[in-house]
Amino acid sequence: MAKPGPAVQPIELDCADEVLALEMTRWLAHLRSERRLSPKTLEAYARDVRQCLGFLCEHWGRRVTLSGFAALEASDVRACMALRRACDIGGRSLMRALAGLRSFGRFLEREGRGKVGALSAIRAPKVGKSLPKPVPVAAAKRLADADERAGETRDPWIWARDAAVMGLLYGSGLRISEALGLRRRDVPLPGAGDVLVVTGKGDKTRMVPVLQNVLALIEDYVAICPHPLPASASRGCGRSRAARCRRRSPKAPGNPHGTPR
Repeated sequence: MAKPGPAVQPIELDCADEVLALEMTRWLAHLRSERRLSPKTLEAYARDVRQCLGFLCEHWGRRVTLSGFAALEASDVRACMALRRACDIGGRSLMRALAGLRSFGRFLEREGRGKVGALSAIRAPKVGKSLPKPVPVAAAKRLADADERAGETRDPWIWARDAAVMGLLYGSGLRISEALGLRRRDVPLPGAGDVLVVTGKGDKTRMVPVLQNVLALIEDYVAICPHPLPASASRGCGRSRAARCRRRSPKAPGNPHGTPR
């Protein structure tokens, strides 16, 4: 049985009256004991609500009361969020702050202490999408070098496959679906060509350059792969061997039945 954590200490707020401070203390205790939120999340929620109450106190020119918080308007919340945005607070932090305020509002409503309807009228802030981070060059080289993985307790053909897959994805910039769709006849032998014809989105084909050392990695894999690889099939394991390959390793890019690990 898990050892109960320390009780939430009563909160003292210069920006709010004792009744609202007590309700905030009870809310945090509820989150800790019944919702099992982590101490870090509790700390963040408490900080966000405290900052909002501090803004409202200054915005209204008086301490925030329970009835005043229940009568909160959407414009008040937007003004608070706008101020924090102006202080270079990121979208994810603003989303967490709004989530904390909504949680506090729901708690007050469940306890019969008023309904803060304005919080449900506020849209969550937009969060910018970050671009995928590329694998560092040194790490990609290690992944593509079968000799680096010689100590692993796996069949050598799997090391060679993983090296070929990483070489294709990293060296030629293929999408996963394009790598999965490669057939033996699409890939030239080392010294016999320097481009690949791949099928991408919408079944559209395109030509991409391929390095000779990547072609060599592919041929090394084909030479020792224990499964038949006819010219019309992909360079992964034959589809009739799918179950066997899935038992060996999980699905992954560049190989319909196995993943570089």
